[in-house]
Amino acid sequence: MLKSSKTLLVLMITAGLSACAATQTPQSSATQETASPPKKTIEAAKPQSASGDTITLEQIMADPDWLGRQPESPFWGLDSVTVRYLRKQQGSPVRDIWQTSVAEGGNGSPVELAEYHLANNQQRVFNQDHTKVAWLFEGNLFVKDLNSGQVRQLTRTERPKQQPMFLLDGRIAYQSNNSIQAIDPDTGLSQQLVSWKFSEAPQALEEPEDYLARKQLKLIEYVGKERQERKARFDRQQALRAGNVGMVPESFYFDPDYETVQASLSPDGQRLILAVQEDLPGRDDDDIMPNYIGEDGRIKTESVRRKVVDAEPRSQELWLLDLQNHSQSKLGYETLPGYNEDVLAKVKRENAEAKGETYTTNRLPRDIGLITDWYWTQSAINWHSNGQQVAVMLKAWDNKDRWIATVDFRNNSLVSEHRLHDDAWINYKFNSFGWLNNSETLYFLSEQSGYAHLYTKTPGAKELSLTYGDYEVDDLTLTRDDSYIYFRANIKHPGIYEVYRVNLENGEIEAMTDMGGNNQYVLSPDETQLLITHGTVTMPDELYVQKAEIGARPLKLTDTVSEAFKAMPWSAPKIVPVPSSHTDKPIYSKVYLPEDYQAGEPRKAVIFNHGAGYLQNSHLGWSGYFREFMFHSMLVQQGYVVMDMDYRASQGYGRDWRTAIYRQMGTPETQDLQDGVKWLTENANVDREGVCTYGGSYGGFMTFMALFTAPDLFQCGAALRPVTDWAYYNTPYTSNILNTPQVDDLAYTRSSPIYYAEGLEKPLLINAPMVDDNVFFVDVVRLVQRLIELEKTDNFETAIYPVEAHGFRQPSSWLDEYRRIYNLFEENLN
Repeated sequence: MLKSSKTLLVLMITAGLSACAATQTPQSSATQETASPPKKTIEAAKPQSASGDTITLEQIMADPDWLGRQPESPFWGLDSVTVRYLRKQQGSPVRDIWQTSVAEGGNGSPVELAEYHLANNQQRVFNQDHTKVAWLFEGNLFVKDLNSGQVRQLTRTERPKQQPMFLLDGRIAYQSNNSIQAIDPDTGLSQQLVSWKFSEAPQALEEPEDYLARKQLKLIEYVGKERQERKARFDRQQALRAGNVGMVPESFYFDPDYETVQASLSPDGQRLILAVQEDLPGRDDDDIMPNYIGEDGRIKTESVRRKVVDAEPRSQELWLLDLQNHSQSKLGYETLPGYNEDVLAKVKRENAEAKGETYTTNRLPRDIGLITDWYWTQSAINWHSNGQQVAVMLKAWDNKDRWIATVDFRNNSLVSEHRLHDDAWINYKFNSFGWLNNSETLYFLSEQSGYAHLYTKTPGAKELSLTYGDYEVDDLTLTRDDSYIYFRANIKHPGIYEVYRVNLENGEIEAMTDMGGNNQYVLSPDETQLLITHGTVTMPDELYVQKAEIGARPLKLTDTVSEAFKAMPWSAPKIVPVPSSHTDKPIYSKVYLPEDYQAGEPRKAVIFNHGAGYLQNSHLGWSGYFREFMFHSMLVQQGYVVMDMDYRASQGYGRDWRTAIYRQMGTPETQDLQDGVKWLTENANVDREGVCTYGGSYGGFMTFMALFTAPDLFQCGAALRPVTDWAYYNTPYTSNILNTPQVDDLAYTRSSPIYYAEGLEKPLLINAPMVDDNVFFVDVVRLVQRLIELEKTDNFETAIYPVEAHGFRQPSSWLDEYRRIYNLFEENLN
């Protein structure tokens, strides 16, 4: 890879916008920026602060209610005027629904519990002409006539219901266990459209099992008579079911050892796509975790998920059920290009050679199934509104291929429309797809260009790119008339996400917002307004409303941030493109600087490593790491310089940045940390021998890798809730990046800190929650034993948190953890 030029100019974007008044309009802090490394410094307003205030650990690690309890999960009311959102109760984990309006503004007030069945309708579906809307509340079905305003409750049962949809004839269908029910909102008539069972199909008579049974039928007249009567009753019931419209349709039958993955009914109610898989246990008997602090004073055994080392390939079957003629056809995967490619041949050969063995390439069918990753918020089976076309999104179990396929109903087969292949792994985030409303045209996201972009495609034709460039597109909203698709993108700067729309007729891209930060949006039901969640690096998110028009100005609705928070002297970080020694792209990083950092002796510094790996934290919006932001402000107040890097693997910078860690987790990130330390010493007056690092989860893993493999880089490190051996982590995340241990032992050995523990030379703090069902406590236990055996006793200490899971909840735990981190820095940098 190319090395970046030493003449690369450094941009510093100061992003601390002051809180906006109710009628103020936040403006972008970098309106002329592009996705290429910017070349000028742009300053923003300083946050308001109370003179003489001192930031303390006791304050910032207190219950976060003191910040003000910001809006969560905002959505529009059906009238496109009302705005609702969730808000945490003071001192309680319970969330209330709050309601305000565009006209009145302000925070509004909580919705009465008696009105929740009317207000809690965020997950709703409309009929084709948008005259009716339906939703589930607490598992029961409601419908509203948008002309009359009448709301009717259609069910009141404990039977599970999911995925409501309007059929073309006006009925509302929903899934209940292994069946699809339909109800007429006008008459209330409920009907079972289809059901499926995992058992043998019933038969009138069973063949005699053995010698005695055969002789019994011949010798005993009574037995033969009973069999004939049983057959007569069975035949009559089958004839009645076939000849009478008042009967429930016969069920479809599948392998008794299988279970439902997903079911999707066509809008005309004539076909069902069903995905099934073998019903295997999701965990083993030894997938357990002890909980030492229970209500009864005894040790409780908690069940936890399976480790990737125990993962086994799993394939799904896709079936087409014809409800009109009661036929079922399996949709084979052999029509998908690459369905039997040995995509891991090179990896397997390398691992075999490392063991002195020989690997021979095979061409066996791969394990394939529907996309079901954790970022996924829609069905992987998508019907066109006319019911005549369906598209499915499939992914190989080895994570190297994603297909979008339609179904040929005449031949009962899949037709591949798009294949996305990646030698590393398919991104689990950018997979939105669907049909245009008024034409049989697909739209979808793909990383095929190196960045996530929007495409359209007529089945059988080549796809058309609607967006292009070095930026990411996500969060798609198609308008009802197919005029526009709205989306979020970081077009003008990697750390600024604005709302855009693309004209589907002429391809023109229009910027709808110019607020700066990391904005989220919801388009109103009448498609005339945007509900925007907006914050800055120093101010938590609030809600804004803006007309869906070019040049419109946003109006602030909510003001939930506490006066106590606003009064604190928070430090506004700058976003700096740190030159990379290993890529031709900069490493975007937040840098917190004291006002007089260039004066006096070289400064001490801390580099924070964000978690999740695939996450972006060096953006200009409010961060989920709000405690860390406050902690960094406290360190700055005491003269520290703090850096927070979007190291390689981070989100927001394209495919190559994401996959740089493939089969070598910890190596590119440590190289980026080295470039970060170099930048600090050359540009921020930092002492080269005065830098420590810390981070949690993936950030804790990075702390280990840096201290173990580059012992001269940092003077100390704190690893919180850290991964030490990737073979113990989960399958969906880990197998993307490292394949599986059975296939790629080299990648796991290369990427797991426990194999490098002998490299520890500097002070290390390990903080471990004991009931962590994400990164298991055993990770720390095994590493500590390894360090003991390596006689590293003088180099590390461990703090355990008996009641905490991966995300701490108790303020006392947060305070204890960060006191230890702070003391580590003070002891080793002063």
